Amino acid sequence: MSTQGLLREAPEVGFEIVNRVAIVTLDRPHALNALSHGMIALLADIFAQCADDDSIAAIVLRGAGDKAFCAGGDVRKLYHEARNDPRHETPWLKFFIDEYRLDYTVHRFPKPVVALMDGIVMGGGMGLAQGAALRIATERTRMAMPETRIGLLPDVGATHFLRVLPRDLALYVGLTGARLSGADAARVGLADVCVPSSWLSHFVERLEAVRWDEASHDALGALKRVFVPPANLERHAPLDDIRAQIRRHFAVCATGGVERIAATLATDESDWARATLATLARHSPTMLEVTCHALMRGRQMPLADCFRMELGIVYRAIDDGDFVEGVRALIIDKDERPRFAPTTLAQVRAARVQHFLSSPWRREMHPLADLGA
Repeated sequence: MSTQGLLREAPEVGFEIVNRVAIVTLDRPHALNALSHGMIALLADIFAQCADDDSIAAIVLRGAGDKAFCAGGDVRKLYHEARNDPRHETPWLKFFIDEYRLDYTVHRFPKPVVALMDGIVMGGGMGLAQGAALRIATERTRMAMPETRIGLLPDVGATHFLRVLPRDLALYVGLTGARLSGADAARVGLADVCVPSSWLSHFVERLEAVRWDEASHDALGALKRVFVPPANLERHAPLDDIRAQIRRHFAVCATGGVERIAATLATDESDWARATLATLARHSPTMLEVTCHALMRGRQMPLADCFRMELGIVYRAIDDGDFVEGVRALIIDKDERPRFAPTTLAQVRAARVQHFLSSPWRREMHPLADLGA
């Protein structure tokens, strides 16, 4: 099926070509552009066709509306599929397989991809954006990986792309789901630049002026001139204000796990420490410990192996973990009282953590076995 045919069937993704650049718009603003399975399939088709089309020099990914680039995946749909899966046929698993394949494609795409991370960028939105060659944040960017709140781990390649952060900072971001500003993202390497959101309002006009006969040898450089202002002011990164505290408390995970982090936070009487400890107490204890181990493993693994590890953990979390209860409490019923099992970090057993980290599949039978390095 052609891209245009798919677009008629799935209007939640916009597609146009401006001066040899494909502009792809996540067009589901009422849901903060959260990814449905249909959107993922269409995006995969668009990337495949753009890769094969010599007339297309680059891709720009953006979100519709003024609130979000992409707030993640369609968690409600996944919840209902998991709840209505008494025979363990895992209809929800295909969503993650296809999403991870798409994210891997972005990371390995042969042409420059630009991600306009204006507004909310969470979960699946991070999976798309972090593989881009040029990641543009703005003063409106609110970036996070909040999956441990609902009984998952930071996935979509996070065990790989969070390695650009110092170990303690990667753990802080991955365990707490802390929101980073655009300036924070640029400071720590999760964005290439932070620009005024107003600068992005008229990027199409600047794009139309690119002369590809002169820029063909440096397509990424030409795109930087389109998306980065000539005089771009550096903004204050709020993360700098708490950097020493993060280092003090989250550097201990390597030796004592998340329970050790919680213990050190409990000795700190600052408002930040109290708030951070309260945040961890609301998240799935099991997935906090699993996330700690997965993030450490991911720092030594190739990208494809990170996706394979994440898929196995997600499979366990949805099949017999805390995901269904976490989504029920936080998103469906909104009582914000998840009954995670176990209920405390002290009750999490090493064997249970290893269960999540062990793959449900033999390597040659893994759904992502054919991914490269």
